[in-house]
Amino acid sequence: MSEYNVLIVEDSPTMRQLISFALKRLRGIRIVEANDGVDGLKKLSAEKFDLIFTDINMPIMDGLKLVSLVRNDAGYKETPIVVITTEGAQEDRERALALGANDYITKPIQPNRILDVAKGLLKIA
Repeated sequence: MSEYNVLIVEDSPTMRQLISFALKRLRGIRIVEANDGVDGLKKLSAEKFDLIFTDINMPIMDGLKLVSLVRNDAGYKETPIVVITTEGAQEDRERALALGANDYITKPIQPNRILDVAKGLLKIA
């Protein structure tokens, strides 16, 4: 059985817990949490991840800057990124996708939506 490393970059401990709880329903998922974009970059440089979930609005470095930096890293060019945010405006969605995010989920999150997106991007049946 494959094991997938998933990074959750989110400044709210409650939101990290909700996303993590939803993902743990999938077999073979190993979750690493980061509390902002800078912390996320540190974790990304320390090990390889198969999927990244990130919030947009965070202190120090926001999720859009993180998406941009990850997409410019040759080792992570193809790694799926999902943006999760309260920013439901169409221009925010378009900006995230233009920077290289693979999907965009608005809060409040639905655990089944997290699962469906993760399964689709990780190609888990």
